Amino acid sequence: MRLAGIETGNFKLDGGAMFGVVPKSLWQMVYPADENNMCNLSLRALFIEDENRKILIDAGLGRKQNEKFFGYYYLNGNDSLDKSLSKEGISKSDITDVILTHLHFDHCGGAVEYDQNKKAFQATFPGATYWCSNDQWNWAMNPNLREKPSYLKENMLPLHESGQLKPFKHDFDLTPNVRIRLYNGHSQGMAVPFIRYQGRIIVYVSDLIPTSAHIPLSWICGYDTQPLLSLKEKEKFLDEAFRNNYILFFEHDLNTVCCTLQETEKGIRMKDSAGNIHELLL
Repeated sequence: MRLAGIETGNFKLDGGAMFGVVPKSLWQMVYPADENNMCNLSLRALFIEDENRKILIDAGLGRKQNEKFFGYYYLNGNDSLDKSLSKEGISKSDITDVILTHLHFDHCGGAVEYDQNKKAFQATFPGATYWCSNDQWNWAMNPNLREKPSYLKENMLPLHESGQLKPFKHDFDLTPNVRIRLYNGHSQGMAVPFIRYQGRIIVYVSDLIPTSAHIPLSWICGYDTQPLLSLKEKEKFLDEAFRNNYILFFEHDLNTVCCTLQETEKGIRMKDSAGNIHELLL
């Protein structure tokens, strides 16, 4: 079995949106913003090779939108999905499964690309099954006004039209080592993969906990559609993760790729952090 973080580039979002009701005087100390109040965030996917399955979790922002769109999000960094996969010796045709945690553009944009003639869209991974929860798919097809800007038809419909999309309704095991569980606070039917690896559980926490700065219970992203449910889900998850010594793998934390947890007077907090999973397995 093999795990590899796949860096697809960075983008920026408003710090107030990222940290909700938490005062800037607090969050600025642990996740600094620039002069425009923008936080630089990673778009980090995860590759899993498990026997004959080659699985990718999320796919970053992609490169098919126009300059005006990208101008809102300040894409930066030298990484891309293609470059990072190539660096790991992985071709697009190798991927057998893509887990889309949810269908916000920063998580699924790279799952669809232009065809060779740049006249139509196609699945980036031609031989892959794309997994997305049924609730999230229906939510994205009929979005509420708050989330509507995050759902782009060109990121989703080509997967359905190609027959590669496979919605699922409940928690399930994709492989004996990869279990997918559903959470609803950030967005309805968000999938969170739990990966058994070298005797530990690594959790790709997606937007359940976007960055290590969001570990404190009340630090809830302003983008969450049901913040009180997010609070309950996060509290239950962190208790489980601490008790079982899980490793958390962050999609959006620019500086911390993964961490373990400890219990403190103020609640559960980050313990050890690292730039890759293997450093925490030593």
